[in-house]
Amino acid sequence: MTRVAIIGGGMGGLAAALFLGRQGHRVTLFERDGHRPGSDLDRDFFRWNRPGVPHAVQPHGLLAPVRTVLRAEAPDVYRAMLRMGAREHHELDWFDERPPARPGDDDLVTLQSRRIVLEAALHEAVDREPDVDVRLGEAADGLLVDRRGEVPRVTGVRSGSRAYTADLVLDAAGRRSPVPGWLAGAGCRNVAVENHRVGIAYFCRWYRLRPDGPRHPGRVRAGSVAPFALGGVFPSDNGVFAASLTVSTADPSRAALRDPEVFERAALTFPAIAAWLALAPSAVSGVLAMGGLHNRWTSTADADGPVVTGLAGVGDSLVYTNPTTGQGVSMALWAAQWVARHADAAVDPVSFTAAYHRWTGQVLRPRFDRQVTADRADADRLADPVRAAAGPATPAARERAALAACALEDPLVMRARAKVRHLVLTADQAYGTEEVRSRLAHWLDQHPDFTPSFDGPARAAWEAVTARPSHTV
Repeated sequence: MTRVAIIGGGMGGLAAALFLGRQGHRVTLFERDGHRPGSDLDRDFFRWNRPGVPHAVQPHGLLAPVRTVLRAEAPDVYRAMLRMGAREHHELDWFDERPPARPGDDDLVTLQSRRIVLEAALHEAVDREPDVDVRLGEAADGLLVDRRGEVPRVTGVRSGSRAYTADLVLDAAGRRSPVPGWLAGAGCRNVAVENHRVGIAYFCRWYRLRPDGPRHPGRVRAGSVAPFALGGVFPSDNGVFAASLTVSTADPSRAALRDPEVFERAALTFPAIAAWLALAPSAVSGVLAMGGLHNRWTSTADADGPVVTGLAGVGDSLVYTNPTTGQGVSMALWAAQWVARHADAAVDPVSFTAAYHRWTGQVLRPRFDRQVTADRADADRLADPVRAAAGPATPAARERAALAACALEDPLVMRARAKVRHLVLTADQAYGTEEVRSRLAHWLDQHPDFTPSFDGPARAAWEAVTARPSHTV
């Protein structure tokens, strides 16, 4: 049995505590926020003040790895989420008839849910674990560090006047984790941090569908694109959905989108959102903005080797990515699963630390790098819409657009696209097969004049709808 101390009770910390407890380890989790969610999901989601988790009220697409990990490690949590209103959505349901099943199709399911549903279900399960002690309202405020060896070793945490020894400490304190500062204060080398600012900003508004109306507008794409903005819809639990707009941080219309009237007028110019708003839903929030985005990788090893042993980061403390593709929760659960399955090895902290660094580098780091590349391209495009709208498209851009269009007509290409979206395969792996290449070539032969296009508004229309509301002029 390994003694584990966890700093932070967000999704990564809770999942790690639950998985570790079920592997027979003794866990103490410290969370400074004293609130336990679950009794009222709407109140918890919209009214819980969480300055350390600003993205908690933003829409989340819970990708297939979330479902896969939960069904393997905590099926009761998955059942609880469905009971609380989360819904499964299979990518191949886009077609009137599901194509013949292939191995792996069961891994292409999005769990449509607000983040709070997963957190509430994890809290509910963790509370039942006899070897997990969750200390809500009790913050960890320091580390115990043994510096007698060649590499310092973290041996526990401090909370108030008490010290708690542990064989392994997990940093699940999120993107603003104090742990790097604590290590520096203990005389350790600085952790290695790689930070990439993302030049885009998000605006979302939540709506609830009418109880006597349809639950979905039919076969509608999830997103629409303009040269300077993205518009998308995130169906969620209990008839709630979010409309989302993404623009460059340099866009002069950005400030106006905080006004609910302006936001809704702008949202209606995107067909994907307009189809949902046509169902006459009720707005249940104001406009929720999120900027200052980064992709950040934090490692307790540098070019000279590990900074410390006995410490591992999970969730945003380790890897924080812009939430466009929704991969953050998946990576947090993957890390929690790996740690729980290998925690017995933490009695040899040097070997455990080395193995965890290898795993994160092989599994999580490539996805982080791809997000950085994609965000840089999106930010450049949104910041220079004139160039983005001008043709002709490069061959690579034409092929990407053709794959997206072909997927809406060809189930085989849709399956490949879903494997990329759900982090099952890289784009090269999914689209590089002879089968997919031949399908795409056939589709292009049938559409010889195909060029990438935008289904969102032109700039003049956008500027008209993002002007100040008439009542404020």
